[in-house]
Amino acid sequence: MNSLVGEVATLEFAAKFAQLCQPPLIIYLQGDLGSGKTTFARGFINKLGYSGKVKSPTFTLVESYDLEQARLYHFDLYRLKDPLELEYIGIRDLTWESDVMCLIEWPERGGSELPEADLVIRLEYQGDSRAVDYQANSTKGQMIIDKL
Repeated sequence: MNSLVGEVATLEFAAKFAQLCQPPLIIYLQGDLGSGKTTFARGFINKLGYSGKVKSPTFTLVESYDLEQARLYHFDLYRLKDPLELEYIGIRDLTWESDVMCLIEWPERGGSELPEADLVIRLEYQGDSRAVDYQANSTKGQMIIDKL
């Protein structure tokens, strides 16, 4: 488990992860409100070359980014009422293509409608800092962790 002190540390940690990632890849981001999931996503997406503002998809459920090496979809399922709503936004079509990476906040709300994650990253409050833990759910995920 790593400790991240401040927003800059979270952004830097996410950038380290991003430089090791190639599509196709699915990452679940878990943690309480305000634990740094969207900050992690911002650091990850910016490291992959996106220079615009990375906004939270809290109300839209998904934001897409056309990057040099991939298409990235950033999901925030916090406001999802029913996992079947994911079918309406075409999650299966978005996540099964070979050039796609997905960051999925609040994956527990997606239930069985979500594809299996390669990596699960959990951010938790730890006093004035954030504790971050991660686990691999696939060979590809384990290769990324081994390189960290």
